[in-house]
Amino acid sequence: MTGNRSVFYEREGALVCFFDNETVMVEPWGDDSLRIRATKENGFTPYDWALLGKKPSTAVVDLNPAEGGASIANGKIKAVFDRTGFLQVFNRNGKLLLKEYSRNRLDLKSSNCSALEIEAREFKPIIGGDYTLSARFESISEDEKIFGMGQYQQPYLNLKGTELELAHRNSQASVPFYVSSLGYGFLWNNPAVGRAVFGKNVTTFEAFSTKQLDYWITAGDTPAEIEERYASVTGTVPMMPDYGLGFWQSKQRYRTQEELLETARGYKKRGVPVSVIICDFFHWPMQGEWRFDPVYWPDPVAMVKELNEMGMELMVSIWPTVDYRSRNFEEMLKNGYLIRVEKGFRLSMVYMGNTLHYDATNPEARGYLWSKIRENYYDKGIKAFWLDEAEPEYAVYDFENYRYYLGPNVQIGNIFPTMYSKTFYDGMAGEGQENIVNLVRSAWAGSQRYGALVWSGDIHSSFSSLRNQFAAGLNMGLAGIPWWTSDIGGFLGGEVDDPSFHELLVRWFEFGLFCPVMRLHGEREPHKPQLGTTGGAPCVSGADNEIWSFGEKVEKILTGYIRMRESMKPYLREIMAQAHEKGTPLMRPLFYDFPEDARAWDEHLEEYMFGPDVLVAPVMYEGMVKRGVYLPEGCTWTNYWTKEEFEGGTVVEVDAPLDQIPFFLKNNKEIFC
Repeated sequence: MTGNRSVFYEREGALVCFFDNETVMVEPWGDDSLRIRATKENGFTPYDWALLGKKPSTAVVDLNPAEGGASIANGKIKAVFDRTGFLQVFNRNGKLLLKEYSRNRLDLKSSNCSALEIEAREFKPIIGGDYTLSARFESISEDEKIFGMGQYQQPYLNLKGTELELAHRNSQASVPFYVSSLGYGFLWNNPAVGRAVFGKNVTTFEAFSTKQLDYWITAGDTPAEIEERYASVTGTVPMMPDYGLGFWQSKQRYRTQEELLETARGYKKRGVPVSVIICDFFHWPMQGEWRFDPVYWPDPVAMVKELNEMGMELMVSIWPTVDYRSRNFEEMLKNGYLIRVEKGFRLSMVYMGNTLHYDATNPEARGYLWSKIRENYYDKGIKAFWLDEAEPEYAVYDFENYRYYLGPNVQIGNIFPTMYSKTFYDGMAGEGQENIVNLVRSAWAGSQRYGALVWSGDIHSSFSSLRNQFAAGLNMGLAGIPWWTSDIGGFLGGEVDDPSFHELLVRWFEFGLFCPVMRLHGEREPHKPQLGTTGGAPCVSGADNEIWSFGEKVEKILTGYIRMRESMKPYLREIMAQAHEKGTPLMRPLFYDFPEDARAWDEHLEEYMFGPDVLVAPVMYEGMVKRGVYLPEGCTWTNYWTKEEFEGGTVVEVDAPLDQIPFFLKNNKEIFC
């Protein structure tokens, strides 16, 4: 193989490299950005996956550099092939951003010449099928920091040194875009199940079954510029509707129409504003019927009317599962609207019945589901939906055993939550609705453009879990999902009468004040007795989860924070507009706003910015009543509680009694009306 040269040519503004049976194409895709694809098939697939359409470009292709090879430059980014097809990516100043990891004998003159025979783009054939793909890159610097990639239940904000499963599970959302401290952003534009390893020596992305390599890379001078470039090619969230800005009340679960209305009336009586109240799962007779059980929810229209009169929007839980016994199962089976399995009994989820998921990758199945939702919910005045089980959750996570309209789950399955959100977004937009928001339990790259508000799933009620949500929320924002929230108090394990849980709940509620959406939810202990034997009544229901359920002291603190959220609405509108217009995450690490401050890149700070003007330092440890806070350089900072002013570039120790979350206002910005 020594001395072999690749063939380079230009095709419609893209640079193409061909050798043996592999074609690599590098094309401009957005400002300062490139899309890179490779295949050993006879052509590329027609799917753009997370990416929106290609935009006109003034990229420059050079097929005859003095040193051999070829290059393509697009604004601030440049990709360079050597004569063997080995690829490197630079910024406009010639700084190396990304370099393929290759160790072979293709070119004796190359510094990468090696007897190891390790390929940078390894397509390992699956006998009789497609390929297992490994894409390997050099670790350019030991000091590189990696942020984004979605939501994982671990406490690491900086992902360098971690291994991540590229797959969705309950409480895990793989959104494979990251921002590097070296000045670039990288999207793994492949919805296959796989893994990513950010090693000390090599970064590797793997797809367990695929037809091609596909990634997108951008160069920027600041993290904000990188994020905005990404949003320009994958989309931004809609504008958050006003009803989404306040406090959301939820529990697992309101069993009847009257229970839910009594809760709403309880808030109204206390003068505590609620923006959204949620009707959780198994309000239906059976999974896959997508309608209220008339026994327990006899008059949804009257319910919605009363809630609207109290200033509340009703959000209704939807599951994508269809019970074999449901009234829609046979029709959906006949029309090919349900997912399939490769072997064994055709089953994907077992909870309160044997079920299959609808196939969200099938446009006809999406249309069918929306027709049911429109008839049974939307036309009754319900304009917001809770899209639960969105990974989708399987009874057994044998990813290779499920098959969809678009192909095997192991090859395309990570696209499911995006198509689930698209089902509802397209339906609601088709009805003329604007400012669409739906609560979704998972996401992939591009989900944001379909109004996806992602929450972090069925997490544990503990301080360690709260710290995981801190990392998850910030990394989701940097992965391009600015609308994010968690179950305040955690979902599993909170005892209503336990003083230690009360402390956790208050601290989590304080954190929720400075999240994109402030939403109380959880399956509190002890469970309520079973209400009945028909429809959804046998489903378990948690204890009360209203702000008055935990005693007068807790109620007083939580009420105060709900009122703060209400008075913060003008500021929330400002930062929601930034998310809509530019893709700016609402909650983000300090380095997003202070990239020149080296200390702001410290992933151990446990503080963040909420919009450009509020520095939040949540209390995430039991018994903590004081904590240190780093105040970035270049401005003054005012302690909200004490009104003390500090110059940036310093660490201050602040009091943090149970009823106070430490936060500071930049240059004494007024955020409360």
